[in-house]
Amino acid sequence: MAWLTTITGYLTPIFLVMSPVLSYSDQAYSMHRNKSSAGFSLDIPLIMLVASLCRIFYYPGARFDVALLIQSFVMVVIQVILLKIALDHRPAPASKGGDSAIPFARANEGFWERARPYQFWQWRSPKPYWQFVLSLFIGLTVCELILAPMHGVYPIYSSFVGYAGLAIEATLPLPQILANRRLRSCKGFRFSVLISWLVGDAMKMAWFFTSSTTIPWAFKICGIFQAGCDSFLGVQYLMYGSGPSLPAVIKEHPLSEWPESHNPFANPNPNPHTSGRDTPLGRRTSSTEKKI
Repeated sequence: MAWLTTITGYLTPIFLVMSPVLSYSDQAYSMHRNKSSAGFSLDIPLIMLVASLCRIFYYPGARFDVALLIQSFVMVVIQVILLKIALDHRPAPASKGGDSAIPFARANEGFWERARPYQFWQWRSPKPYWQFVLSLFIGLTVCELILAPMHGVYPIYSSFVGYAGLAIEATLPLPQILANRRLRSCKGFRFSVLISWLVGDAMKMAWFFTSSTTIPWAFKICGIFQAGCDSFLGVQYLMYGSGPSLPAVIKEHPLSEWPESHNPFANPNPNPHTSGRDTPLGRRTSSTEKKI
């Protein structure tokens, strides 16, 4: 089995570095080509941006394998591009008072899609998304510069940032799982992304537990959890496929459901030959009609 460990040790780091491009390039191209990001959970860029930035700032304190650090930088670039495309091609809200298009407007169905404080990550304008990402980067940079010289505090802070980032990354499949369950469809979620996740999980598990380099247990625990969630996504794809999602229900005016006899605004006299006295409300009888 030594040869398998050697091959895994060479191939897995290369795959991990390239995995952000392999996983999300097809998704980004599909949204750009179709001019729509319907069915794609916007929480995926949020989770991966926060997790990747935390992993980058976890490195000075943990000194884990360099391949994982490079992967984090590549992931940030890819997720910024993916977020830009998803925001540019968001579905417009439905008309006539109906439900807004999924998954960006009126997200009140399911745990992840409920209204959040200050409408966090459910904004209609793209500007707050970029402000949040930039603020997170600046905040982590300031904390790193201030706490790095404090040798008694910095190891605790570094571990907290690392474990928090990996725990957030482990929840990556959950928004898509819940969105698929609610829509009873995997439409909009690329099969290529699922395959790359599953292959990546298999290679990561083999590498994490056979690598001779330093791989913190935080990576291993979160990797096992994420592999289980990705496998459940595969089960959903087999169950639902990529067929059409449930159509949005357009809400009509409530008066349209009333019987004609109970509608207070309906014409009480359907006879077209009405006298001046029986003319509809709001219409004055002309002097000519009175003489007739």
